[in-house]
Amino acid sequence: MKLTFLGAAHEVTGSCTLLNACGRNILIDCGMEQGADTYENCDIPVTPAEIDCILLTHAHIDHSGKIPMLVANGYTGPVYATSATQKLCSIMLLDSAHIQEFEAQWKNKRAARSGEEEYRPLYTTADVYKTLPLFKGCEYSESYNISDGISVRFIDAGHLLGSASIEVTVNENGEERTILFSGDVGNISRPLIRDPKKPEKADFVVIESTYGDRLHGARPDYVTQLTRIIQDTFDNSGNLIVPCFAIGRTQEMLYLIREIKEKNLIRGHGNFSVWVDSPLAVEATEIYSNDEELMDYYDEETLSLLKDGVEPIKFNGLNLSVTSDESKKINSDSKSKIILSASGMCEAGRIRHHLKHNLWRKECTVLFVGYQAHGTLGRMLTDGARHIKLFGEDIQVRARIEKLDGISGHADKKMLLDWLDNIGTKPRKIFVNHGDNNCCENFAESVKTALKIPAEAPFNGAVYNLITNECEEKGNDKIIEKKLKKKPSDAYERLVMAGKRLTDVIYHNKGGTNKDLARFADQINELCRKWDR
Repeated sequence: MKLTFLGAAHEVTGSCTLLNACGRNILIDCGMEQGADTYENCDIPVTPAEIDCILLTHAHIDHSGKIPMLVANGYTGPVYATSATQKLCSIMLLDSAHIQEFEAQWKNKRAARSGEEEYRPLYTTADVYKTLPLFKGCEYSESYNISDGISVRFIDAGHLLGSASIEVTVNENGEERTILFSGDVGNISRPLIRDPKKPEKADFVVIESTYGDRLHGARPDYVTQLTRIIQDTFDNSGNLIVPCFAIGRTQEMLYLIREIKEKNLIRGHGNFSVWVDSPLAVEATEIYSNDEELMDYYDEETLSLLKDGVEPIKFNGLNLSVTSDESKKINSDSKSKIILSASGMCEAGRIRHHLKHNLWRKECTVLFVGYQAHGTLGRMLTDGARHIKLFGEDIQVRARIEKLDGISGHADKKMLLDWLDNIGTKPRKIFVNHGDNNCCENFAESVKTALKIPAEAPFNGAVYNLITNECEEKGNDKIIEKKLKKKPSDAYERLVMAGKRLTDVIYHNKGGTNKDLARFADQINELCRKWDR
């Protein structure tokens, strides 16, 4: 009975863990890495054909994104997930395949011109269509025997519609162990979905730590915050642009806007328009709204609305944009509106077009409602960039940049500790993953200090014997040097800000005399020669 860590070890994305028990190879999640990769990864130590089944915690691509790749390479076993996860994966995995096929087409045009080798996507839409019939829908709290001596139970994780923590009970050679995989544990008191259900038993726990070293603070009043931002923007005759993750966050925002409209909290702007401009978000919104089989996944407040005939995320003035032509028409209308569009970090998708049309307008507002990773356009804007480049064009940032506080989809440090502390008999060990390098280590120390339970943060490739409770392989802690970025010093941050200020000064001098501009350019070039080392 062994546990091997193969993803999201000292990193936030790419969740993947292998359980060997009763002669079976069971994979828990098989996610795609997103963003920076700090540590060298290890391959899955068995072939896809040798994997007996997959247990999937939820639909997000960093947990599900590589399952079609396994299928493309010989996996034919079942994928156990909640019914809601099964339905959301049917659109998310197809969307992922479309993106990869488009990227391959683009790269291969360049490769043909340069004589480079052909680029192959991880998987295609055809591979996804082979994957979807393998899903086996499960329900919360039910026990499922997936093999002789192995049963599983899905527990509501409160992170996304259908998200689950998975409890695996193994009886092998007279020894019984319960291994609990947290998946992503959700924040509390969020729209639409229930709070995470706390676990009751476990000998070993694999727990995420995305916010394992931070506290969210008191729950903000989302409706009041959002009402103020909408009112101020519309009073200035501007548009409110909301970069939004297509599944989960978009629907939460629609829930809040529906409440604002229902209570007539916006004064003087009638039945204002709201646009959802993302094909994936539109599909997900339809699933959230119209699939009666998923109603049991909602919280009591949402179920009460449905009982009273109120659609929780639909309202008068809501418009769903699918085609490119529909998307282009949104900004041709001069009337103030709200535009929800993907991607949430502004790295791709239609949101970049909406930013191009609205960022330079001082009457508009860009509202961020999720985490913005380092190096993304969203992070640049929230950090105060005054100029950005979109589609080869320099755009001045004159719109207001706002953030909706406290709407994270992940539990914070205190919530995670409370979740663990609910387990009746203290686990033999806690394994901490799905957090950045320092966060994993810090949260493992917090578990040991606060709960008096042995805890550690395994590296990729680490192998643990669950009978002897010993580490058999420590895993690969080798850092990918070329991709690791040291935290910048305060002095360097000052230098970056000075550079931004210099850029602003340059733009402000547009239209100056040729003599003055030439002298200014000479001064900058001389300074660059001095420090270009």
